[in-house]
Amino acid sequence: MTIALILLLPAGLAGQKKAKKKDKNEPLPEGTAVLWREPTDIASRDLFLGPGGEEMKPDLSKVTFIKEEHTGHSIKYRVQDGQGRVWVLKMSNEAQSETVASRLVWAAGYYTDITYYVPEVNIEGKGMVKNVRFEARPKDVKRFDDEWDWDNNPFTGTPELQGLKVMMVLLNNWDLKTANNRVVLVHDDASGTNELRYIISDLGATLGKTGNFITHNRNKPQDYVKTKLIKRIEGDQIVFDFHATHDQMLRNVTVTQAKWLGTLLSQLSDQQLSDAFRAANYSPEEIQMLTQSLRARIDELANLPG
Repeated sequence: MTIALILLLPAGLAGQKKAKKKDKNEPLPEGTAVLWREPTDIASRDLFLGPGGEEMKPDLSKVTFIKEEHTGHSIKYRVQDGQGRVWVLKMSNEAQSETVASRLVWAAGYYTDITYYVPEVNIEGKGMVKNVRFEARPKDVKRFDDEWDWDNNPFTGTPELQGLKVMMVLLNNWDLKTANNRVVLVHDDASGTNELRYIISDLGATLGKTGNFITHNRNKPQDYVKTKLIKRIEGDQIVFDFHATHDQMLRNVTVTQAKWLGTLLSQLSDQQLSDAFRAANYSPEEIQMLTQSLRARIDELANLPG
């Protein structure tokens, strides 16, 4: 099935290129670098449960504190759930937005972390915490400290990488530093091969407005729905109404590439979009507002000329 799928895709699709080893940190093992796979089932994907489905949901009957994680903007705990599975918890205003963003990125065919939102949970050793994003740390997935750069990676110039850039604009993700771009290893015991999945490991700075370090924000639905997506078109290039420290990576996105992502996402129903927001416990009013805004932005991309 996988081989047949790859053969059906144009050259460069799914990022099926050999990953290069890096000198920084632990060298990456040999393996096939993958950024994206065609979501042939996009119209039926469950955006409420996300890529982990029902079977990966955390067992909240007993959540035990392991240690505190000292990375990023938010407070994070490493914990173990009632089934002995390990999770990294994020407790902040990013919990909701990241839960949504990870589902939408996955729906488009990109690899991402498995996340679930929990309004509150009791952690043995820490007590009750609220507004929590659970992010899975499966035993069969190895995470590397290596960062991949937006402009220098195995997928440079492919429609899929350009589409991922547009995805970040669609979600107003202004935190585009390379420290958020990681590689995870998934080993296939049957074939003995490695798959190196290039992911964005932090999608919390989304669903707000872009800007500088004073004006930008995250998880502010009222601000997100007021923002614009496209400023203008110059030749075959798109100028987005997007402002971030690392927004130079958007300077070479073409109309065709942006339309590709919009056409792909247009296969999602309003119910699927609503389910993504419902998974993060937004209010009914916010779900309706965000769904309508996201649909309009997707349509704007899909209706580009070409």
